[in-house]
Amino acid sequence: MTLEQLRIFLAVAERGHVTRAARVLNLTQSAVSAAISTLKAQHGVRLFDRIGRGIEITEAGRTFMGAAQAVMAEAETARLVLADLAQDVRGRLRIHASQTVASYWLPPFLITLHERHAGLDMALMVGNTAQVAQAVTNGAADLGFVEGDVTQNDLRRRVVARDELVFVMSPDHLLAKSRSLGALDYGRTSWVLRELGSGTRSEFEAHLSAMRLSIDDLDIALELPSNEAILAAVAGGRCISMLSRRAVEGAVSQGVVRIRSVTWAPRPERSFAVLTHPARHRTRAAEALLNLIDEAR
Repeated sequence: MTLEQLRIFLAVAERGHVTRAARVLNLTQSAVSAAISTLKAQHGVRLFDRIGRGIEITEAGRTFMGAAQAVMAEAETARLVLADLAQDVRGRLRIHASQTVASYWLPPFLITLHERHAGLDMALMVGNTAQVAQAVTNGAADLGFVEGDVTQNDLRRRVVARDELVFVMSPDHLLAKSRSLGALDYGRTSWVLRELGSGTRSEFEAHLSAMRLSIDDLDIALELPSNEAILAAVAGGRCISMLSRRAVEGAVSQGVVRIRSVTWAPRPERSFAVLTHPARHRTRAAEALLNLIDEAR
């Protein structure tokens, strides 16, 4: 079994089509088919079923896919280690970040890093906190930036910035005009929340717990996977939400929404943190980005 065979297998599995995979890999269709056939013949395992003119991955193929992804991630790490032996900061830096961090805090650092090291190739993937932590764990990311707690105990977590959650609502909402707010108001309105697994959601639930409330005490109208979608829903309706102050500054300055800081309970503040894997090599590129962030602090 070769890395090239694994690369071909993953391309076919992810696209469910030999021709499309061949196009992406810049290979002939026959070369791709031959690689898949060789894997099957070598190990006696059928990885795909042919359905009409297409193919469908088998249960065995799905099981193998996770292992193949892990091997390719390790191979990419090995390539980065070799590239890192040069004196210059170059090669490829793989960053995964949760949405608020990626959209409102991290970009200026990436621009500065590019200006200082133009030969460095940076790839940024956006997911929620749970997805970012998993990417660092399995080697798909060199650095992960999150705004929530993580359950993976094998990762190192270092705080790099602070953030605050605020109430967000339409300027016409009754609570926007109320002189004072309290825990009882939480059950008197409808909410739009971020999805489970996001740092914003976990911090909001911690805020509720501090007031002896839970999600079950609220009227949840929607759960949405992005800050922008929530701002649009809140601005155009009678729901409220709680989001990062950093994420809503633009909408507030345009008069689209209003915000209220929490004064009736402990202020819901949270940390932005960088995740690293203690067993993986930290490249010069990763160190350069972390040094930039430390300089800013």
